[in-house]
Amino acid sequence: MKLLKKLNLSERIESKEKYRKRLQKLQLELLRFQRQILDSRRSIIMVFEGPDAAGKGGIIKRVTEKLDPRMLRVDSIGKPTPEEHQRHYMWRFWTRLPDRGHIAIFDRSWYGRVLVERVEGFATKEEWKRAYSEICEFERQLADDGAVFLKFYVHISKEEQLRRFNKRAADPYKHWKITPEDWRNRRKWDRHNEAAEDMFEETSTRHAPWHLISGEYKWHARVATLKQIVLRLREEYGN
Repeated sequence: MKLLKKLNLSERIESKEKYRKRLQKLQLELLRFQRQILDSRRSIIMVFEGPDAAGKGGIIKRVTEKLDPRMLRVDSIGKPTPEEHQRHYMWRFWTRLPDRGHIAIFDRSWYGRVLVERVEGFATKEEWKRAYSEICEFERQLADDGAVFLKFYVHISKEEQLRRFNKRAADPYKHWKITPEDWRNRRKWDRHNEAAEDMFEETSTRHAPWHLISGEYKWHARVATLKQIVLRLREEYGN
């Protein structure tokens, strides 16, 4: 089943007033859960993946902006450092895991092994295929220890990505957001989507399922993500 093709990219929130009301209500509920998370001594691990310019950063900002920053960490994952490159690819993520009762958010993650590293040839076929079981075991160990996983893949159309790329390139205040690497990744759009579909199939588990979010309209994406987080926390901690 090709999940990305089935994703409804037309969902949107029509008015700014509705968007603000829904966003604020969900942010407040998430803030209330933060104390329960701390008292429970269980960590929350959120993972965000998706194409360049899909809106992951904007979603993360709305998830975190009303929370107590003392119990929160956001990591934006780029290329491994020379020190990290000399170790197993999962090493640098073990060192970033949250304390008990805290929240960790990963903007890109260990899934780079089966996404960009696969597509760009930074990992061999044997390495990225083996990574599916390694990642599932990593997440299972953490879930068995009490961690709550929320994994989001934020998707947009190729046309919308081009519009956002051009907008960034033309804006002197956002020009830094667009790099030659972004344009190179775009030329491999279909291969990145194929890798994502395989990732969903191989790594969406009972304790760490994937949630696909339409990022075509930013207001919808932010509210939909926060709603999914709140629903999961209600399951774990009650209303």
